Amino acid sequence: MKGTGFFRTIQMKLIIIYVLLILFAMQLIGVYFMQAMKNSTLDSFSETLNSQALLLAQFVQSEMETEPDNLDLSNPESIAAAYGDLNKLLNDWANVTNWSDADIQIIDTNGIVISAYQQNASSIVGHKNTEFVVSRALQNIRDKDNEQTLMDNMGNRIRVLAMPVEKDGKVLGAVYISKSMEDTYRTIQRINGFFLSGIIIALALTALLGIFLSHTITSPIKEITEQVVSVAEGNYTERVRIRGSDEIGLLGSAFNNMTARLEEALSSIEEEKEKLASILSNMSDGVVAADDSGRVMVINDRARQMLGVGLGGNWSMGRPLAELLGLPEDMFDEDHIEEERKTLIQLQQPEMDDRQVRLTMTPIHRRELGTTGTIVVLQDVTEQMELEQSRREFVANVSHELRTPLTTMKSYLEALKDGALEEKELADRFVGVTLNETERMIRLVTDLLHLSRLDSNQARIKKDWTGVQDMLEEVADRFAFQLKQKDISVRLSVDKKLKPVLLDRDKIDQVLDNLVSNAIKYTGEHGNLGLEARLRDGIWLDIIISDNGIGIPKKDLERIFERFYRVDKARSRNMGGTGLGLAIAREIVRAHGGTISLESELNHGTKVTFTLPYLEGSEPA
Repeated sequence: MKGTGFFRTIQMKLIIIYVLLILFAMQLIGVYFMQAMKNSTLDSFSETLNSQALLLAQFVQSEMETEPDNLDLSNPESIAAAYGDLNKLLNDWANVTNWSDADIQIIDTNGIVISAYQQNASSIVGHKNTEFVVSRALQNIRDKDNEQTLMDNMGNRIRVLAMPVEKDGKVLGAVYISKSMEDTYRTIQRINGFFLSGIIIALALTALLGIFLSHTITSPIKEITEQVVSVAEGNYTERVRIRGSDEIGLLGSAFNNMTARLEEALSSIEEEKEKLASILSNMSDGVVAADDSGRVMVINDRARQMLGVGLGGNWSMGRPLAELLGLPEDMFDEDHIEEERKTLIQLQQPEMDDRQVRLTMTPIHRRELGTTGTIVVLQDVTEQMELEQSRREFVANVSHELRTPLTTMKSYLEALKDGALEEKELADRFVGVTLNETERMIRLVTDLLHLSRLDSNQARIKKDWTGVQDMLEEVADRFAFQLKQKDISVRLSVDKKLKPVLLDRDKIDQVLDNLVSNAIKYTGEHGNLGLEARLRDGIWLDIIISDNGIGIPKKDLERIFERFYRVDKARSRNMGGTGLGLAIAREIVRAHGGTISLESELNHGTKVTFTLPYLEGSEPA
């Protein structure tokens, strides 16, 4: 199989085609050359034979002009004696021309051999030569038929020629030459052998040259192929060597340029992919992408968390989008997702409160393909809706809190206008009620402005070194009259390790006043009130206000710090509260970098703890 594969390579195909073309060309050239060389050699042999025969005919002409006396043509010896000079001339000519291997005959007009130069010359002198070429020469016919190629008894090729001997148009006889052509054919064969050897050597050199040339062509192609495989495997650092400026060099250069651009493009895509992944991972909103069949392709961690499908897993991939979101499948039909749509759903999660989520469904459009998918953005709007609800409740509460005293004031002022002003005792009472309601409104507006400044960070915190012991004692002194009226005992406990702490004394006094005031309001006569300050973990100051009053129901504990929230609205309003005291206290503590918490049990009392940062060893300068 490996060898078969090698013969299928471009290099081998080029070598084979190159060698076959050269072989075909050399065959054509060789056949033409050998045939031309053969014809030229044979023509040269024939021309030489003709010229020699013509020359010999001219030499023997004078000897054949007169016929010897008493010539007996039937007696070879008589013929030899009569033509002795002719025999001598023939021998001399054969030796001079180096044609000693030729058979030469001098023939008279009757076709009788009168002289011969050959091995058995004596045996043919006096005999008639009846060959066709001789009869034509005696008839003084000169054409190509006067020359023939024959085969002797040994199978050798010989060339025979008869040339007429004439004078003044009279035929005196003929010269007959028979010469072997084996030397000529051997020469032709040797030349053919040399040529074939040259062809073989040329083919070998051509094959080597073809291998070299094909290697120069296929080697860059192999390198480009290897580079293509390398790029397919994700390696974009290698480059094709450029060996020249030919077409393959231009191809290699173009491929290197393409690889570099591909590397840059993939790097850019990878960078954008990482950016997108980072953005998706860190988005506060959930993102889910589905294909044209409604199957999930991409989902970020926030969406997993919101949908409760777990983090780090891929099991939601390929899941139907409608099933993942718990929505009807027809919401994601092509007819329904042509434009961006929004909807609100409620997600139920185990061991967690229900969440309100706004879904924004946007179709993915691709040119010439139409809608190819859907992007769903999940926004948790629970807090937003709760804030909106709180805002509406806040506006309603403020409106209610303001309208109640205004209504009371309006009623009493109208009564005064209608004649109550004439009755001094009644007028004084109406004016007193109006003043109380006015003060209540002033307290409400003041608290609202205070909260507004705290919310917008406009309330400046001016910290100073403060002794905790003195601060708590002054709080107890400020409420001494109310405590005495209800016969409430106060227990003051301050950690001996406490040193002066850095805080805003006025605002912390406001927190303490609100908490102590609430404790006194909701604690019956002969109750107990505790003021405690202690150090925790060396970095936190815990201030605790506790009582054994009526307490707070458990269902109200989570909302006790909300603005205008009251456990018993009628009773709280009658006691002069605005419903903002605990909210203000929480914001002041937060502004100090602390926390506040409340523990209570119905009919068993309440304990409020607020914690402030404490720097150990801090002493006033």
